[in-house]
Amino acid sequence: MLGREYAISVTGIPPWVDAHRLLGDRLSWRAERGAWVADGAAAEVADVQARLRGIGLGGGAVAVAIAPGLGRSDVRRARLEDARRRRDTTPGFLQPGVELDDEARISLTPEALAMDLAQRVGRRRVVDACCGAGGNAIAFARAGATVTAIELDRYRARMAEHNARLYGVSVRVVVGDARTLLPTLDADVVFVDPPWGADWNRDRTDLDSLPLLQELSLDRFSTAIAKAPPSFDPAALPGFAPRAVFGEARGDRQRVKFVLLERG
Repeated sequence: MLGREYAISVTGIPPWVDAHRLLGDRLSWRAERGAWVADGAAAEVADVQARLRGIGLGGGAVAVAIAPGLGRSDVRRARLEDARRRRDTTPGFLQPGVELDDEARISLTPEALAMDLAQRVGRRRVVDACCGAGGNAIAFARAGATVTAIELDRYRARMAEHNARLYGVSVRVVVGDARTLLPTLDADVVFVDPPWGADWNRDRTDLDSLPLLQELSLDRFSTAIAKAPPSFDPAALPGFAPRAVFGEARGDRQRVKFVLLERG
């Protein structure tokens, strides 16, 4: 005897997000009137609901509707499995011996994702305006770029220098405020991963939540790339094209880790 089927509808996925990757292939999804819809068993639709619970993309919340409503045990089971899955995430630095503090660890771009971006940038002159412990700066250098990295915190700058040596690449690390230093530097590409803060809004992040993006002089560079939370509204940066970046490990390969916004 076949089990009961449930109808699921998901709204709020921007067109620049790979909806099929986000939603998964356990259900046969189809686009209908601005929503992604499918039918499936309780376990399958509950899994989608658990993974998308409380997230926002592109300036708005992702909404999931299921009919008829799921039982509490199905919801609880799916959330438990999702919590277990989240433990397996795309790692930051892979090289043993790197130095990180708590803030750098949270903001670090996973190494595989940093390398993917760096390979797209290639062998150009790059300024990393907020380098932290050096994750992106090191990736740019490994891909052949000439890299100048700016970091406001001198201790974190020393971490970036140490980590670059560990990876065997040359990164020029400058301690100071990117708002004053950036206009003095020449480069082909500027990369900005501004502080998100511990309380950034998971539903909607606007430009006021990332003030450094407003304050930096990005127009003088032929290519500008910014890393923002998944919930950031790309319309806040006119002229920048958004790209959703997913993780690679089991726990985050169907999750948007961050959004890259590129101009030029």
